[in-house]
Amino acid sequence: MAISVLMVCLGNICRSPLAEAALRYHAERIGLDVIVDSAGTGDWHVGHPPDRRAQEVAKRLGRIDISRLRARQVLHDDFHRFDHIVVMDRSNLQNVKALAPQTGTARLSMLLDHLPGREGDAVADPYYGDIADFEACWREVEAATHALATRLAQDME
Repeated sequence: MAISVLMVCLGNICRSPLAEAALRYHAERIGLDVIVDSAGTGDWHVGHPPDRRAQEVAKRLGRIDISRLRARQVLHDDFHRFDHIVVMDRSNLQNVKALAPQTGTARLSMLLDHLPGREGDAVADPYYGDIADFEACWREVEAATHALATRLAQDME
């Protein structure tokens, strides 16, 4: 049985699509049956592809093409469809909690909570930065999704 994870950031064009791609990669590599998606708490970029800098970094550093992903907004149904909703920072966590229906079953966490030593830290938003900020973001989400995939696989045993 597949486990499902929704990655969430503000606009769903930088951090969360990078985290979606990285988790999918790590899950495939270790044979974890997982459904992964991403969404934003805001609606500004709905239907748009990831930021070109996110696409560049994913391709160059992760050898992953994210150009076909499209931004969407978090839906009430997501709290029932996904086992885990993983957010990029405290603001996203507050926004997701405010959207959550009382009957929602998804477990909420911050992505870096899954990386030992980084619990409680936010994945820095690279949107207003340069390519170096996107590279730093990739390194954070890549390490944290590796740890998350490993933990999810252990939980499935």
